[in-house]
Amino acid sequence: MDNVIYVIGIGEDGAGGLTAQSLRRIEESEVLCGGERQLSFFPRYSGQKLVLQGGLEAFAERLDGIYRECRAVVLASGDPLFFGIAGYLVRRFGSQRVEVIPHYSSVQLAFARLGDSWQDAELVSLHGRPITGLAQRIDGRAKLALLTDGVNTPARIAAYLLEFEMLEYEAFVCERLGGPDEHCGFWELEAMSRHEFAALNVVILRRKWGSAGGSRRGFAYPDEAFAQRKPEKGLITKREVRALVLSELNLAENAVVWDIGSGSGAVAAECARIARLGRVYAVEKEAVNLPNMEANRRKFRADYTIIHSRAPEGLEQLPEPDAVFIGGSGGELADIIAHAAARLRPGGVIVIAAITVETLYGSMTALAAAGLRTEVTQLQASRGRPILGMTRFEGMNPVFVISATAGHLEDHYSYYKEES
Repeated sequence: MDNVIYVIGIGEDGAGGLTAQSLRRIEESEVLCGGERQLSFFPRYSGQKLVLQGGLEAFAERLDGIYRECRAVVLASGDPLFFGIAGYLVRRFGSQRVEVIPHYSSVQLAFARLGDSWQDAELVSLHGRPITGLAQRIDGRAKLALLTDGVNTPARIAAYLLEFEMLEYEAFVCERLGGPDEHCGFWELEAMSRHEFAALNVVILRRKWGSAGGSRRGFAYPDEAFAQRKPEKGLITKREVRALVLSELNLAENAVVWDIGSGSGAVAAECARIARLGRVYAVEKEAVNLPNMEANRRKFRADYTIIHSRAPEGLEQLPEPDAVFIGGSGGELADIIAHAAARLRPGGVIVIAAITVETLYGSMTALAAAGLRTEVTQLQASRGRPILGMTRFEGMNPVFVISATAGHLEDHYSYYKEES
């Protein structure tokens, strides 16, 4: 018996909101699957009811043993292909065995209540996902829809936005969409952070008219824009070096990045804004630098994770990186490189900024021992300075930028061996 699994979207208005086609599929089915809330909309259903529980994989296993012998329907909230179960079932059973009949999605209905278009909105699901990294993902966006859960509630979202001073947004919260107790309304963030909302809700953020917000464009921001230790010259990778480092890191939007010896957190902040869907970990051993790292995290709306540790200690707890930047090593350069190289994902890169020939030598030696393909650039820039109505140039300290990627060693170091 070659049956088709019907996945039918349903709203809070229950059976009354379904089309005649959807109702017919349900009436003709022998097994009705779904969450307890969806199944409760059909108290007179005569067939077998199967509650979706125990995770998608376990549910799919049970469904696999049912649909071949029985006509099965799976109920899902809203549009089952919008952060729903239908995509998983199509991948599992094939598009020929799964037919999706969508209802309107919660986001579609929320924008209808707001009376605004949504084709230009950024859609973000926080359902079962950490809120960490949301700041750089939404910064500069004019319109967003956020799907929430029991942890990432509207109040939690508002508190998070306040932490990063995202006051340019107004919030529109929709509760129990499509149901008899539906409630939608605008909220200021302060009041929203203190309010308890219904469990079923959608949050729309819209930039206030005339507000440009705190968004930044480009990269390699001026050194003076970052909080850093004073009156010292500052534990910061200089702008010109940062530009080259960021180019060499070549970050994807979802990259996992380690910034080791983070100092002020300037590189971490820039990486977080580029890898806005990824995760950035800033590792720093000096406690005196942590306040500046936190200040830059908030100012640049770059929600990276600060780790107070002396590397390579503390790196074990981090996920495998796509990119590693080493700006400081605390005398543990060889061990840090060995650990990073062993954990690096395929195609990943390690970039090191060295201001001494000893660090250059140690980096090249350790990277060669790890079997990485390596390139090095000496960067020496000069900045213009005013003098008597004219401009002179002041040279900066030269910096060696070493980049290493996984691959077979080429004869990059023949000169190096000859000098040895």
